[in-house]
Amino acid sequence: MNFLESIWLIPLFPAAGALIMLLFGKKLPNKIVSIICPGSVLISFIFALGAVMQLSGLAERRYEKILYTWLPSAGFHMANGDMSRIGADWGFLLDPLSSVMVLVVTGVGFLIHVYSVGYMGHEGGYYRFFGYLNLFMFSMLTLVLGNNYLLLFVGWEGVGLCSYLLIGFYFHKKSAGDAGKKAFVVNRIGDGGFVLGMFLILATFGTLRFTSVTEQAASGHFSIGDPVFTLIALGLFVGAMGKSAQFPLYVWLPDAMEGPTPVSALIHAATMVTAGVYMIARSNVLYTLSPDAMAVVASVGAFTALFAATIGIAQNDIKKVLAYSTVSQLGYMVLACGVGAFGAGIFHLMTHAFFKALLFLGAGSVIHALSGEQDLYKMGALKNKIPVTYGTFMVASLAIIGLPPFAGFFSKDEILWLTWNSSVGISWLLWMIGFITAGLTACYIWRLVFLAFFGKSRVDHHVEHHIHESPKSMTIPLIVLAVLSAIGGWIGWPAALGGSNRLEHWLEPVFEPSHHILAAGGHAAELAASHAQEYMFMGLSVAVACFGVFLAYYFFLKNPAASESLATNFSGIHRVLQNKYYVDEFYNKYLVEGFCKGGGNALWRFDSSVIDGGVNGSAWLTRLFSRASIWWDTWVIDGFVRASAFAVRVLSYPVRLLQTGLVQGSALFILFGILIFMSYFLLG
Repeated sequence: MNFLESIWLIPLFPAAGALIMLLFGKKLPNKIVSIICPGSVLISFIFALGAVMQLSGLAERRYEKILYTWLPSAGFHMANGDMSRIGADWGFLLDPLSSVMVLVVTGVGFLIHVYSVGYMGHEGGYYRFFGYLNLFMFSMLTLVLGNNYLLLFVGWEGVGLCSYLLIGFYFHKKSAGDAGKKAFVVNRIGDGGFVLGMFLILATFGTLRFTSVTEQAASGHFSIGDPVFTLIALGLFVGAMGKSAQFPLYVWLPDAMEGPTPVSALIHAATMVTAGVYMIARSNVLYTLSPDAMAVVASVGAFTALFAATIGIAQNDIKKVLAYSTVSQLGYMVLACGVGAFGAGIFHLMTHAFFKALLFLGAGSVIHALSGEQDLYKMGALKNKIPVTYGTFMVASLAIIGLPPFAGFFSKDEILWLTWNSSVGISWLLWMIGFITAGLTACYIWRLVFLAFFGKSRVDHHVEHHIHESPKSMTIPLIVLAVLSAIGGWIGWPAALGGSNRLEHWLEPVFEPSHHILAAGGHAAELAASHAQEYMFMGLSVAVACFGVFLAYYFFLKNPAASESLATNFSGIHRVLQNKYYVDEFYNKYLVEGFCKGGGNALWRFDSSVIDGGVNGSAWLTRLFSRASIWWDTWVIDGFVRASAFAVRVLSYPVRLLQTGLVQGSALFILFGILIFMSYFLLG
């Protein structure tokens, strides 16, 4: 079978599942729903795997399937004055970058669908939940397979809609509804920047197709540092800041934990939040043409990584810790893209999908065992009670902190190494921030591990008797993800350790044009000739991770009183971290209540005073003039007419006396007239 020819079917299978749930889901038993929805994603994964295997046999490693011209248009003037016929195809592109994404989305997505069968088995709206998940899969696959920015934007908005629906799945809870609305609004802010960047791409290149934009941008006809590329890159990056939860648009993601835990794993750890990173990597040539934009991207990514890590270390909700961990790890990916290490960013995106999905699903298994409890200080001593969850969670915890040979070590270490060697003016500072963040990551993740699985049990008495391991539908996906978290990074085994970094070579055709631009502009990374320095940085990375684990062990397992004393002595800092730097409070006071509601009130006053005042005033003047017209007509015109009539009546009164209308009277007056006339002449 020619899977490449059928790549358009990959997003269609989950779309069919979503449609079935929408039309007939309410009438279907849960067992049928459990077959249709995960099964549709499994078929997509099989088709994606077959297509990627066939792609690897092509010399060019790029295949484009255009179904039809979606939005045809007339001639369009490009920035250079040429005329070009533009439009948007409904087409799909499979290349090394999209192949990595499609395998991650369908593979991890299928495992989370299977997990959801057990986790959501006793929840209401079962068919609705899986319908939303399938709709999300369709949108995400459209996003990563679309061959142009406009089709990518369709998937981009689709995952935003599904995020809103799934975060607010428990619609009877006000907090869930508010979190869904918050995610929707914050992402719309970012989308405004994305749309502006897309319009600038259209105006500059006369096309939105990825291959055409890349070819034109890398042709050498544009100069590095051209302001238009800075505007394009920053516009697109605003969209990425919203979707990939970068400061200051990260605030929706922690609140998104109000949704079911499988939603947190699928949308807010493994797939949707990485869409911004994918979009930056897809636009790599546009970013390399703007060193200023890349510096902004790297700085925002580094700051977000450190900022979120400091918050995560003081959170007590198990899912909130992982949420801020996700924000921090996304900062790592954005940092990598900002220093030109696009391949390393995608590598970390892949490994992060494995271990962070495992962490979220493991947290869901803990919550399931504790009958919904999420407070870390109401857990403890769970390792022997839920051994499969504990074992797999340990693997994910070792992977995320970057201990060899687990997956996170290879991707995180590559980002730090390439950051140090980048040409960004503050590369040493960016590396230092990433290095400190690695230590904090180890500390807050193992704080979670020690509080949840070790020490004394702090579980409520009535809950402790019901602690149980999750069903196989939940534990089997945990085991598979644990294997991927352990060995998934080996595909990027570095040359310094005797490997060949096969993933980097696989992605090379996508990022080769940007490497040439960086080299031409003098911004290419200068790696050391020997591996001695790289070994040293690997050692530092592992050492800081071990130090973070030791701090967590000392303060939260060996000597918990020390952590309480530390929190008391530094109560101000602790309070600020627990309250997440009061960013939400600031936004609520100055943006929501101040700018939005205050601005709304000001606009309402303007509308009522000026707009309504003008309309009402014109109506009042109309009434005034109409009444004046009535008064003038009644008193002046009618008065004059009446006065004239009266005068006529008065003046005509004598005549009226003569005009009786009787023949006899008229004859009498004629006779009198004749007599008077004759008398005048006779007497005269």
